[in-house]
Amino acid sequence: MCGRYSLARREMPWAFQEVGVTWDGASRYNVGPMQRAPVIRRREGRASIEELRWGLIPGWAKDTRIAARCINARAETVAEMPAFRTAFRSRRCLIPADGFYEWQVDGRQRLPWRFVRRDQQPLLFAGLWERWTPESNPEVCEETFTLLTTTPNAEASRIHDRMPVVLQGESATRWLEPETGIDALRSMCLPMADGELEIFRVSPMVNSVRNDSEECLRRVVAQAELEF
Repeated sequence: MCGRYSLARREMPWAFQEVGVTWDGASRYNVGPMQRAPVIRRREGRASIEELRWGLIPGWAKDTRIAARCINARAETVAEMPAFRTAFRSRRCLIPADGFYEWQVDGRQRLPWRFVRRDQQPLLFAGLWERWTPESNPEVCEETFTLLTTTPNAEASRIHDRMPVVLQGESATRWLEPETGIDALRSMCLPMADGELEIFRVSPMVNSVRNDSEECLRRVVAQAELEF
């Protein structure tokens, strides 16, 4: 599962050259489920970036409670799962980030680790989005998203058995194109190549989603990077 990430780079605006959009919003150090965050999707033939709520609500849902269970979609089953299969075919998006977090369980402690690209470039997670309207109020429209996960690469596997699907270059562009077929989409849902990620322990402040400051990115003592 991926349940926390950041979009915190100081140099703004960010240019996501793969899909031709720019983001110049506020830094986010600790994005959590049920919060609003920027996603990139194709609207009227071109890519745009907008804020949606994290935690997908399928169009057929009776209420919003399912959102908490739909923050991630497993790449291996996304095409068949009722909550995701329609969005997988026609409502795909990218979630911009500069890092993500996972937790190592050590006795009663949950130790947070941060994952970033070694080349310091941004990340584009593969995602899906949906539009939901409650039966009781057809004037309301809630737009939500989920991000896809896959098996981990060598670095991620040291901490967790899943990692986000990260798209780069042509794959990012094709993910957004409505004509991309199911087999091609499946072929993109792979872990990052070994060696592309740097991982390090960060401040336990990130453990609470209420904390959203630069302190969440602070590395702890260097030797902690070897504590497995």
